[in-house]
Amino acid sequence: MLKVCDAVCPDKRQLFLNVSLSRNTVAERVDQLSTNLKQQLVGKGKDFIAYSLAVDESTDTSDIAQLSIFIRGVDSSLCITEEFLGLRSMHGTTTGQDLYEEVSRCVNEMGLPWEKLVGLTTDGAPAMCGHRSGLVARIRERMREENVTGELTAYHCIIHQESLCGKALKMEHVMSTITRAVNFIRPKGLNHRQFKALLGELDTEYGDLPYHTEVRWLSQGKVLKRCFELREEICLFMESKGKDTTELRDETFLCEMAFLCDITSHLNVMNLQLQGRGRVVSDMYSTVRAFKTKLSLWETKMRKENLSHFPSCQTMKEKLSTAVFPSAQFADKLNILAADFRRRFADFEAQKSRFELLSNPFAVEFEFARFIPDTMPQLRIQAAQTLSMFGSTYLCEQLFSLMKLNKTSHRSRLTDEHLHSILRISSAQSLTPNIDELVQKMRHHQVSGSASDK
Repeated sequence: MLKVCDAVCPDKRQLFLNVSLSRNTVAERVDQLSTNLKQQLVGKGKDFIAYSLAVDESTDTSDIAQLSIFIRGVDSSLCITEEFLGLRSMHGTTTGQDLYEEVSRCVNEMGLPWEKLVGLTTDGAPAMCGHRSGLVARIRERMREENVTGELTAYHCIIHQESLCGKALKMEHVMSTITRAVNFIRPKGLNHRQFKALLGELDTEYGDLPYHTEVRWLSQGKVLKRCFELREEICLFMESKGKDTTELRDETFLCEMAFLCDITSHLNVMNLQLQGRGRVVSDMYSTVRAFKTKLSLWETKMRKENLSHFPSCQTMKEKLSTAVFPSAQFADKLNILAADFRRRFADFEAQKSRFELLSNPFAVEFEFARFIPDTMPQLRIQAAQTLSMFGSTYLCEQLFSLMKLNKTSHRSRLTDEHLHSILRISSAQSLTPNIDELVQKMRHHQVSGSASDK
């Protein structure tokens, strides 16, 4: 700051020197900003006519379980507030009862009435969704104790469900073979350098190969695509190192690799459409329904050996020398994938009529809900309840990424309170700290302190 001051406004240097930037001061200011945001959220919460929660759990660099909770509330004007509610450090067990106690504490601290809670979205883990003792079951029990007449709608994160659907293809053997090849090339310095040099000699379009470790299914898409396009170069390089490439050159395996590359690419496109803040659950489910329709179309075309939606498959079909492209086998795979989508999203299908209230009441945009007159209170509440629902735990996952950036191995002793404050500020979306108010309070305290000293 002083260097910038010297270059931009040297006459103000003393003002910058007067600013205290000690670690204690910085920590205190962060806590003040966080507290201000929380107070604003509490104020907004009093006006909510419906709200939902998104809950997920992960571990930090110190192997401490962290429970992330986000709230999405809607007021009587049908304005949406989507914000971080709390991060709870779980130093002991993480049973359904433990999760419930932490979520309950957050809700009570906010002064939120249980009868206005309409939705709970989780990652689908047993501690979250167990029929008897999971978080969902415990919250439903609490709502019954509070004599709440409405039913809590519990969802398994749409993005997580969609990722799991890819597993129904049962093509892990293809990915494991590719993983072995990539992990042979990428982590070994000499092999990696030599492979880059080989690519340069062959004047290929790509200059390197992305490193793959065992991560979520859809994150493998880029590795698959790159490996398919570099399949010949990979085989040549591995053969030069004395590695067996029989499987990598097998035409049946290459056809499977091409199909997996194409379908994963399609799944990735949908996955990106489901991500982001402020997504309305009805729109997210419309995206899933559209994909299910596409699967049906692709299956029909695949059975007729029309590969227009599968470019890698088309490439392989044209290059086959002896084997016949297994269109029927892949059409069956698409049928299995569609069935898994129907099964996993059955609970969303059950809400279809409620979603249509927002998404297609008279073939107009869902914003029509804002124009529902006050004389139709039940319709407004129905709209508010749907608008408040989380379709995914995307915000929780995003928060865990922020957590890993902040609580690193070099800052592993960061206290729970300070981590909580940092994440509240960095994840704030619709709320902004009221700096003027905080400065005024500090000035007031300084003046009062000076007066009392005298």
